[in-house]
Amino acid sequence: MTRVEQLEGRIAGLGSAVVAFSGGVDSSLVACLAARALGDRALAVTAVSPALASGELDGASRVAGASGIGHELIQTEGLARGGYRRNERDRCYHCKIELYDRLAALAERRGYEVVLSGANADDLGDWRPGLRAAEEHGVVHPLLEAGVGKEEVRELARVLRVPSAEKPASPCLASRIPHGTEVDPAVLRQIDRAELGLKALGFRVLRVRHYGELGRVELSEEELTRALEQPEPVISAVRSAGYARVEIDERPFRSGSLNVRFARKLRVQG
Repeated sequence: MTRVEQLEGRIAGLGSAVVAFSGGVDSSLVACLAARALGDRALAVTAVSPALASGELDGASRVAGASGIGHELIQTEGLARGGYRRNERDRCYHCKIELYDRLAALAERRGYEVVLSGANADDLGDWRPGLRAAEEHGVVHPLLEAGVGKEEVRELARVLRVPSAEKPASPCLASRIPHGTEVDPAVLRQIDRAELGLKALGFRVLRVRHYGELGRVELSEEELTRALEQPEPVISAVRSAGYARVEIDERPFRSGSLNVRFARKLRVQG
């Protein structure tokens, strides 16, 4: 039995499912597998909120169309939750509670058996309070259950011709705000403008970290050299978003690095 057959068999046995669908490669793979295994008994649902980066919704729609799965949008109100706004280490827990509350209600109302997520095996080594929220809602993680890590996720997405197979990770805009600094809609819009400006310059893998008047730019190792050699366009793009000061981090960006360090610290303390 191939890995795809294994995953499809697991999902088919669920009967019907709503997929928590961001359009990233993980949830896109699960959506594609669900469409193959369940047909019209699968539905991909994308949450729309102020923390969703520009362009992500269009990308999710294209992936859903290519995968042949029904696709709907819901509005989530994470900013209405104090635990989310306070932006402490468990911010993602409150965000996912909001998401899964709404997805579970939709699934119950429409007769879907379960909610699926794109969590993969590599997430277990990271700081992921959202997994606790998922557990509380009975969310099923087919990739994680099967021991599928990020590298294999991309391999399977290529095999199944999922359009987002090479898409860089793009977590919510709130992840650019330091823990302890309140999440504010105006700040989220500012970060989004700054990152759009950098994408317009051709950069693909990036983050603009928000430190008040300072915007700190993180870029992939492949793109960092160009920015350091010609910093003026980068600085101008971020300043245009309203930052008084701009820094380009000379260390290459690595997705999840802050979470990994925090998870390691917790293990040492424990």
